[in-house]
Amino acid sequence: MVALHLASPVSGNRSAARPDPQDARWTCALVNNMPDGAFAQTERQFLELLDVGSGAQGLDVRLYTMAGVTRGRDTARRIAERYTPFADLFGHPPRLLIVTGANPVEPVLEDEAIWTDMVHLLTWASHAVPSMLLSCLAAHAALTVYDGLPRKPLPGKCTGVFTQQVDHRDPLTVGLVPNPVLPHSRLNTVPTHLVRAAGYQVPLRSDEAGWSVATRRVATSHVVLIQAHPEYGPTNLLREYQRDVRRYVRHERDRPPVLPQSCSAPEDRRRLEELQQRLTSGERDPVLVESFPFADVEARAPWSWRTTAEQLYANWLANVPAGVR
Repeated sequence: MVALHLASPVSGNRSAARPDPQDARWTCALVNNMPDGAFAQTERQFLELLDVGSGAQGLDVRLYTMAGVTRGRDTARRIAERYTPFADLFGHPPRLLIVTGANPVEPVLEDEAIWTDMVHLLTWASHAVPSMLLSCLAAHAALTVYDGLPRKPLPGKCTGVFTQQVDHRDPLTVGLVPNPVLPHSRLNTVPTHLVRAAGYQVPLRSDEAGWSVATRRVATSHVVLIQAHPEYGPTNLLREYQRDVRRYVRHERDRPPVLPQSCSAPEDRRRLEELQQRLTSGERDPVLVESFPFADVEARAPWSWRTTAEQLYANWLANVPAGVR
């Protein structure tokens, strides 16, 4: 990484962590709430998009995570070595804030273990942070906190890569490739018409998956909500599917897995559909899964949204409100 600098965690003398007012570099807080299995990968994916999107603009990033997510030894060590205590974020307001999604555990969002911290962060940031980007569960939390819009469970998992309808008037869509696509992976949603009624612009949406990006000003902050997952790598959806398949054949879950749309190379689609058909027909044999060539399928998976993701982040950073923080 060239333009992006990962700042050291705050420790001991807090005043040393305050940015130099003469420093032209922007400050960004990344709050990573993903579970252990995706924690390091999520950190890397968001940092890579920030690095590409920031271009020549210097960007200092500090990492945070909320309490409430159970951590294993390796992730706890990573947090201790690389992450700043969450409470210190409020004493050092960044110019930019990114809050990742989290693994949904509770049917009601307000019952999630991170909910109290999330409400505090979003309420504070709307007055203290010039621009924020909120992903997945964090985006749904913002709609609840800012607009009183609760998420609603979907009848089935929304998963796949979906073609986007583009509002070319919005600055976030400048320079996007024709017919862009973005991946979605979620169990809940807030309907597009309610998001628009609350005053949000919807620069990217899918007829099948709903809104992907929504934006409006909240208090003094420019807020970008992302219900899609532009940060995903080419194999994320397939690995989520493989995880759900394994849980299903082991009787760890009762609902059959949902095969993601357009997640594989064309030559692998029929093979995946055949596997899905056997599973939904009641064939819950672990041998069926163990013999499936998931590694080969993942190696051929396309990354059709990468250029769109990079341009989206570049556009977000290019439209941060003026003023150094």
